[in-house]
Amino acid sequence: MKQIAGILFVVSIFLSCQSQTTELSLSLEQGETYTQVSNAKATVIQEINGQVMNMEMVIKGKMTYLVENVSADGYELETKFDNLSMSMQTPQGAMDFSSEKDDETDIFSSILASMKNKSFTVNMSKQGKITEVTGVEKIWENAFDNFENLSEMQKEQIKAQVMQAYGAEALKGNTEMVTAIYPKEPVNEGDIWTIETNLESGMAAKMSTDYELVEVSDDFAFIKGNATIKTEDKDAYIENNGMPMKYDMEGTMTSEIKVDKKTGWIIEAKMHQEMQGVAHIKENPQMPEGMKIPMTMKNETLITH
Repeated sequence: MKQIAGILFVVSIFLSCQSQTTELSLSLEQGETYTQVSNAKATVIQEINGQVMNMEMVIKGKMTYLVENVSADGYELETKFDNLSMSMQTPQGAMDFSSEKDDETDIFSSILASMKNKSFTVNMSKQGKITEVTGVEKIWENAFDNFENLSEMQKEQIKAQVMQAYGAEALKGNTEMVTAIYPKEPVNEGDIWTIETNLESGMAAKMSTDYELVEVSDDFAFIKGNATIKTEDKDAYIENNGMPMKYDMEGTMTSEIKVDKKTGWIIEAKMHQEMQGVAHIKENPQMPEGMKIPMTMKNETLITH
């Protein structure tokens, strides 16, 4: 009888250890500043009139988030770009833009430089969802006001391209890819939960990600994600370089994310994304018959703090 009691005691201890859960969420402190450094490389392969064209783009940046207010709903973050850069390799040649350049003739770099250290507000839930981004469009508008040598048409074209990458909706989706990763309930190692994210960078798409808690240590939690991505509205046209375009794309993304166990902030995140499909250019004065462009996109992103 004593032996049975002893065995039951050991089993109960074992089961209690096995069922120990981890609460994954953001736990940021008011007045503290958190950083996020991103390095993304995108490869786009397009087939235009039977000819295959490759383009490579590298986008880098550093952002800081100052926690201004903490509430039961989440955090109000004063957000700034510390630096921004973008380089492209196309069949027409190479282009390189950076907020750190000191060249008044490089208009796009000057626009990026004018964004540095300008504050806007990001409201984020404790599960990492971005509930609101305010003030960033005003910063961009003020940046363009400094370039009087640009025509209104040139300003609008450049602004449209910039907003696709750095506007409020684009920032919301791009940020949520690495912050909106937390389950609503405590989880065990091996547990899986699903997060839905809207992406608005260049084209509107929906991403559904299954996350798994792989490992928990004293200092960090390690999470893996497997996502499917699909164009939200195949019939919706957006302006791209002055021409209306719509996309029919789908693909996948895998992610490996290490977060600080105490704060929930990203220590490191690696993401690999692949999408295939077709872009359609609508009939317009520049292209009366329109065009169908098969394309493949691959993205490799590294986020650190």
